[in-house]
Amino acid sequence: MAQGRLQGKTVLITAAAQGIGRASALACAIEGAHVIATDIDAQYLATLAREHSGIRVAQLDVRNGDAVMALAGELPALDVLFNCAGMVANGSLLDCSEADWDLSFDLNVKSMFRMTRAFLPGMLAKAGADGSASIINMASMASSIKGFANRCAYGATKAAVIGLTKSLAADYVKAGLRANALCPGTVDTPSLRGRIASAADPVQAQKDFVARQPMGRLASVDDITPMVVYLASDESRFVTGQTLLVDGGVTI
Repeated sequence: MAQGRLQGKTVLITAAAQGIGRASALACAIEGAHVIATDIDAQYLATLAREHSGIRVAQLDVRNGDAVMALAGELPALDVLFNCAGMVANGSLLDCSEADWDLSFDLNVKSMFRMTRAFLPGMLAKAGADGSASIINMASMASSIKGFANRCAYGATKAAVIGLTKSLAADYVKAGLRANALCPGTVDTPSLRGRIASAADPVQAQKDFVARQPMGRLASVDDITPMVVYLASDESRFVTGQTLLVDGGVTI
């Protein structure tokens, strides 16, 4: 029987209870990885654990540095860390409060700083010289790649994620660690559905989101997970410091 592409790898994913994180946890487990799925939402995590025996769940608030360090102390060294947690704050600069700005940076960027600082020593100790250790950071096409209206805080944080990712890639390339930023287009997730529902005209909001993509549809989570598996696998062992777009042609 053929082994999966991630056989024997230990993969930790944040924000794994729903959306891209959940789909990625299942995709990695199917490929043979031992997956540690974390999220602040224990209820949705529990349903995920029942879907595949290769998934272990752990409730975690990635904004809590002590909790992050405690979890790192309990777990074996990772082969792959997928920093997926994040949020979308709507609005232009004049619409953005300091609270929205601070929360966006804390969840979208500083959580990656916390997670990576906690798990990086173990990853480096385990990594082979051939780039077997992989960090995947969730960025976005809305970042330093492309500007979007009413995405001031979000775009700024995702640009910071790309900068953080390139820094990690440059600092640890000779230590066997790769770091790449995943940059999706508009993905049909519970988060997007919430933003559509809260719009003044939800029907028009959905049409506007779909119209962004020249392909004429929203991405599904299954459009994104193949890139996650690729970046987690040894197939991408010569890929580091990159922004990998899965955007339906938005940035053609």
